[in-house]
Amino acid sequence: MLEAIVHSDVMQAYILRSDYHADGIQFFTPNDFSQQLGYMNRPQGYVIPPHVHNPVAREVQFTKEVLVIRSGKVRVDFYDDDRNYLESRILHAGDIVLLAHGGHGFEMLEDSEIVEIKQGPYAGEGDKTRFEPVSADNIRVSGERENG
Repeated sequence: MLEAIVHSDVMQAYILRSDYHADGIQFFTPNDFSQQLGYMNRPQGYVIPPHVHNPVAREVQFTKEVLVIRSGKVRVDFYDDDRNYLESRILHAGDIVLLAHGGHGFEMLEDSEIVEIKQGPYAGEGDKTRFEPVSADNIRVSGERENG
């Protein structure tokens, strides 16, 4: 399953659940996103010809991150660009989230391993602005896989 988290017509995130399945190739993100999220399902013997990527000048305004949940259970909290809490989702082992716009925070609900993929170079603390999280009594978990 693919979930799109949208607030006020702004794509906040895509969640690609571990049970997603389709044939062929599918890209979920718009072409203008600086980080692309795609899925491939190819049969045995299918060949992707060898290739190199050409140098193409790109301008990246905002960091987009992809997190792969390798193990555990993680709650992701979504915020708009003004740091207002929107909603939360529960991520499980095998789920992938692309964080596109707005803010986000995480709580590990179980011991968790996460792989993070984002653009570089890393600008250190200048790369982000930290803020206070939503209070625990205001958490609203949405989506279908709250309990795994």
